[in-house]
Amino acid sequence: MRKIPRITALVLTAALLLALCGCGASDGKTHLKFQIWDIAQRDSMQAICDAYTAKNPDVTIEVQVTSWNEYWTKLEAAAESNTMPDIFWMHTNQILYYSDFGMLADVTDLYAGEEPGYYQNHFSEISIGNAQGSDGRMYGVPKDKDNIFLVYNKEMFDQAGVAYPDENWTWDDLVSASDQIYKKTGKYGFMAYNDDQMGYWSFVYQAGGYILNEDKTKAGFDQPGTRKGMEFYVGIQDYDWCPNQAYFAETAPGTAFFSEIGSMYIEGNWELMNKCINFPNMEGKWDIAPLPKCPDPVSGDGRATISNGLCYSTAAHGKTRDIALDVIKFFGTEEAQLLASSYGAAISAYNGTEQPYFDAFEKAGYDLNVEMVMDQFEYGVQNVNNSAKPKWKSPVLDELTKVYNGQQSLESALANMQQIVDTETAKKLAGD
Repeated sequence: MRKIPRITALVLTAALLLALCGCGASDGKTHLKFQIWDIAQRDSMQAICDAYTAKNPDVTIEVQVTSWNEYWTKLEAAAESNTMPDIFWMHTNQILYYSDFGMLADVTDLYAGEEPGYYQNHFSEISIGNAQGSDGRMYGVPKDKDNIFLVYNKEMFDQAGVAYPDENWTWDDLVSASDQIYKKTGKYGFMAYNDDQMGYWSFVYQAGGYILNEDKTKAGFDQPGTRKGMEFYVGIQDYDWCPNQAYFAETAPGTAFFSEIGSMYIEGNWELMNKCINFPNMEGKWDIAPLPKCPDPVSGDGRATISNGLCYSTAAHGKTRDIALDVIKFFGTEEAQLLASSYGAAISAYNGTEQPYFDAFEKAGYDLNVEMVMDQFEYGVQNVNNSAKPKWKSPVLDELTKVYNGQQSLESALANMQQIVDTETAKKLAGD
């Protein structure tokens, strides 16, 4: 088996020190480390850890938070040396990479003794898919589910005399509202920046296109629907009411929005509670709405939103593997997922445990149309992924950057993007 690429000895040493855990302590208990990357979810994760400890007092679990980039650097180093954390989050961007290398414990039969078909009985196809490896086996217990939507500034809409966006909004309404807001208030309209999950992907699927075909062996950048969606999304930058990509290189759309510079942008529900807490001065000034639909799709009804989700994983050969498996088995129960949802930081993946997430906003006094997020799961599209994605993700976005910078046409970029994805996918399938 090929090794995961080596990184610097300094980072490896730090990872080893961080990963030393699970050993018998002077108190006679097993101490586990649980690695995550989102500080906004630390309290909810510690709560489910404490709930496990209440049932198993001989085990204590400490949640450790690091930044997104540092998380993956440390995890890669630890995976190479077989010193991975006891428990950790796994993202769809990385799960195929780690599972293909045999670094993640197979949890397909984790619940087989109690309830055959547990995953199928309690989780959506998208949630299950997000936790599967290339071989279709489960390498994590589904943690949460999400989708993306439109965030808008109510005050700017009021000042421009424009009705708030709703489920009937189309791309045409998005353009019209942006134009009126810009002309009457001087504020930016919809801020579309160069991104995939939080950018053009949803628009491609709304138009009837796709990024990867059904068996994930070929790209769809040569499809009419894909071209239609991308022509619309990339073309937004031609309007005066949308900042160019040089602007977004310095200021993220969310930053511009909560600085009251722009009126609309795309966000994911995992950020909602965080935004409410961090921007109390904006309370009552903003809300969320479904993504506008394509008015004339090549196929389908014009609705789509990218839906993603994390899972709980443990190492295939960790020293505390058996105990860690028992912990993540608990994390996948209705009890634990109801508790996690109740913090309003993420919507738990277990079907029927979603409501506490929405209730958390009401309890905190935040008046947002959060229930709309649940409605969008009906037309959610699984986050685009195949085993070659780590190789093609950045080059594909680089091709789009050239379009935004005026260095090539969109038509040329689409052809290049098709070739990049197909080539990298073919190499991966061939075992290169």
